[in-house]
Amino acid sequence: MLTCFYLVDIMKIMDKLKHILVVDDDVDIRELLSQFLQKHNYKVTVARDGREMAQALKRQQVDLIVLDVMLPGKTGTQLCQDVRQYSQVPIVMLTAVSEEVDRIIGLEMGADDYIAKPFNPRELLARIKAVLRRTQGVAKLAPKIEKQPQYHFADWVMNPLKRSLIFKDSLEVVLSSGEYDLLMAFLDRPQQVMSRDLLLDITKNREAGPFDRSIDIQISRLRHKIEDNPKKPELIKTVRGGGYVLTASVTRQ
Repeated sequence: MLTCFYLVDIMKIMDKLKHILVVDDDVDIRELLSQFLQKHNYKVTVARDGREMAQALKRQQVDLIVLDVMLPGKTGTQLCQDVRQYSQVPIVMLTAVSEEVDRIIGLEMGADDYIAKPFNPRELLARIKAVLRRTQGVAKLAPKIEKQPQYHFADWVMNPLKRSLIFKDSLEVVLSSGEYDLLMAFLDRPQQVMSRDLLLDITKNREAGPFDRSIDIQISRLRHKIEDNPKKPELIKTVRGGGYVLTASVTRQ
């Protein structure tokens, strides 16, 4: 009987752990990350390709996907795009250190962050924690908040409690977690010029590398969702030598 109660307690603990799905065709990396993340109190499932990844996602809910770019069959960027058709689960991409194009495409497909191989597992852990903190912080507060001010700008309404962006009270636009974080940074600082470094620090809590284009890519994705003409943006403008600025006035109601 005591054994049964012990097993029930273990299952309850496992249910509360954040669940990470690691997708990589390298068995050594799968085993390394599985052991390392479990040691740091994460539940871990591993997959070696897109087929196993799809099976894992059907069987159980995950809180974040660590997804390698170079996979047999469908690439990681293709799988990221597939996932974004039906889910906003956070995705951290693993890319080759020399393949900047992989990082760019991954972000364009909706990845939340990336880390280049070879990587330090502790750095990956820090990225995972940062992404989970950004994407789940609002959800944790939601049950305690009965009403939270909405942001009104141009013809848009952002509801932070529901993480929903509505155009003229009818059309809802789905944002990835990275796009949501970026838009909230602008809404909290309207008509204020912000550098790429500042935006990266606010949205991802890290400094920009010399070739880091993640903010520019997220800006481009966000513009395609809120601008009438993304090629001639009016809401989020580029300030040469300065960064970006949300030109619209923002009210909270």
